[in-house]
Amino acid sequence: MNKNGTPLVEMRDISISFGGIKAVDHVTVDLYPGEVVGLLGHNGAGKSTLIKCLSGAYRPDSGDIFINGQKAVIENPRDARSFNIETIYQTLALADNLDAASNLFLGRELVGAGGFLNDAEMEAETRKIMGRLNPNFRKFNVPVSALSGGQRQSVAIARAVYFNAKILIMDEPTAALGPHETQMVAELIQELKKQGLGIFLIEHDIHAVMELCDRAVVMKNGQRVGTVNVNEVTDDDILGMIILGKKPPQAY
Repeated sequence: MNKNGTPLVEMRDISISFGGIKAVDHVTVDLYPGEVVGLLGHNGAGKSTLIKCLSGAYRPDSGDIFINGQKAVIENPRDARSFNIETIYQTLALADNLDAASNLFLGRELVGAGGFLNDAEMEAETRKIMGRLNPNFRKFNVPVSALSGGQRQSVAIARAVYFNAKILIMDEPTAALGPHETQMVAELIQELKKQGLGIFLIEHDIHAVMELCDRAVVMKNGQRVGTVNVNEVTDDDILGMIILGKKPPQAY
């Protein structure tokens, strides 16, 4: 992670209201290459709404988004993809009856001569990207419904990375996973960091944030309480920010 250069993402002074209620109120966050930034707060704190402005699901009422220092107009998910932003939702949006390769290329299938699907090439490409991300993955020819939670996460992440994601939004990637599966996802995230991706992690679990993130941004009532370097604070410091809106001395 290099924080001396230009941020991969800067969301500057973002505000958005629904029915007169400010869901996000003048919030600024940034993200650097090779960094994981956790977004925490109670339900309704504004963290998911803020990040949906980056993914193209919502259009902010005011504020600006910069990608690699250049102002970006993101009005829908297609715009977000054009800036190499991919979102992995908690549901993973996988087709359970299809195998890993079919899911990876879903909607973007490779077609060979005669207009037929090139299944062999799609499987070869899937094996290549999975070999990079999760070398222990072996279940290429079974429906993803037969995979474990961590393996399903692998497929969803591989799909994003294969199509050139540089900015990844992950919504509670370890929710409902056991310790072994959680460790698998943690290793995937470390691998993505090494490859220079920037990751926004929407989380409720403070322990997951302490383990996976470099920085944490805490939101409350639509506003940013503060940002901390995870290695400089304790679980209790972050809990105080979430519940009381109380900033520790290290927050900025």
